[in-house]
Amino acid sequence: MAEFLIANMAPIMFSALMLFLLVGYPVAFSLAAVGMAFGLLGIHLGLLTPNLLQAFPDRVFGIMKNEILLAIPFFTFMGLVLERSGMAEDLLDTIGQIFGSIRGGLAYAVIFVGALLAATTGVVAASVIAMGLISLPIMLRYGYGKPLACGVIAASGTLAQIIPPSLVLIVMADVLGRSVGDMYKGAILPGLILAALYVIWVLLNTIFRPHVAPALPPEARTLRGGALFHRVIVAMVPPLVLMFLVLGTIFIGWATPTEGGAMGAVGALLLAFSKGKLNRKMLVESMHSTAKIASFVIFILIGASVFSLVFRGVNGDLWVEHLLIDLPGGQLGFLIVVNTLVFLLAFFLDFFEISFIILPLLAPVAEKLGIDLVWFGILIGVNMQTSFMHPPFGFALFYLRSVAPPTIRTTDIYWGAVPFVVIQIIMVALIIAFPSLVTLGLDHPAHAGQPTEIQLLAPDDQNGINRDDAADLFRQLQPSRQ
Repeated sequence: MAEFLIANMAPIMFSALMLFLLVGYPVAFSLAAVGMAFGLLGIHLGLLTPNLLQAFPDRVFGIMKNEILLAIPFFTFMGLVLERSGMAEDLLDTIGQIFGSIRGGLAYAVIFVGALLAATTGVVAASVIAMGLISLPIMLRYGYGKPLACGVIAASGTLAQIIPPSLVLIVMADVLGRSVGDMYKGAILPGLILAALYVIWVLLNTIFRPHVAPALPPEARTLRGGALFHRVIVAMVPPLVLMFLVLGTIFIGWATPTEGGAMGAVGALLLAFSKGKLNRKMLVESMHSTAKIASFVIFILIGASVFSLVFRGVNGDLWVEHLLIDLPGGQLGFLIVVNTLVFLLAFFLDFFEISFIILPLLAPVAEKLGIDLVWFGILIGVNMQTSFMHPPFGFALFYLRSVAPPTIRTTDIYWGAVPFVVIQIIMVALIIAFPSLVTLGLDHPAHAGQPTEIQLLAPDDQNGINRDDAADLFRQLQPSRQ
């Protein structure tokens, strides 16, 4: 029995974690408990040494000292303040008036505002709840099909998952050891293309099923001419200024993501103050929710560190590598299998859990196959976006269900989500087929599989190895740089 455990410690440990998660235990505690239990078991079997456990405190302190993770509470607080300031309501009302005269106009408005909220708040829950409360009753009042209305709102809210300043991109950058700024730059174009695909789906509905996406009647279009123009300026300028304050300064290089998040939080407070919405109750609620989300992330990260330390100690990383690196088809075969795995896991795990548990196991294999980790992170991020939309467990569907009127059945929400899940899968395929969709936004696009050329100036006869042989040997020993 002991020999079997020693030989199969890694798969048993991973299976135990999946079992705990499927049973419903909290993720952070499941990770830490499985890590500690198998660490002690490994010591008992002589597979690990007690010195391994002494690394736990250093890992915890390393997490708490990580300045990049400060961006998470800043961006979360910014999004919550903006959601409570009424910005979403103003945007939806104004953009709805602009597009109201055409079929599907309200749906186009929801997608546009969803993308804009994603670029200013970065919080999926805030976007879905705000648009569900404001837009869904109006869309139903004017005859929109229930599945289409629900699907558009849920899918547009999930754009905050991939369009910067996305919280998951910050987490993934930390897990992958890459720059948050590079992750943001690489995600811009895929996020905008995904929003465009949503628009195309609405357009197809207006052509082939016009009754599910009618135009607003003339009596509902109350703003015209100068009044509409003034409303557009008032509604659009503040969020656009805030977008530049946050994302512009990060892309230009004037601020780090943490500093950009701090400026965004201050900007959100100023915007709420200018609208007369800044009060003690709103501040306390926003800070309370921010503390909950930030604590949730940190505790998962601590638990994941405990698990990964022991998992690597029992050669779990080598086990995963042997499973995936020899798949038929090389890079393409690996990407197909990995994306299928992530898609299926997204039925049961949310994006934080996949980022902290699965991504650290996949990243080393991807790097050995010559895959750029920024590109790989964006690809997995788009795939994980489906975790918000999967019937029956998608979080965006739960958020929408919590604010939807009683006339909306749960099956309406599920059927409305299905076409947008398909669209997200199409976006994953597009990124694999056209990697430049991600690398085009980077300052120095990585060339996967091309090792860095290094000129050696060693004497020809030193130690009996000539210069050409030394160069060849060095290249064989040097891992590919992404």
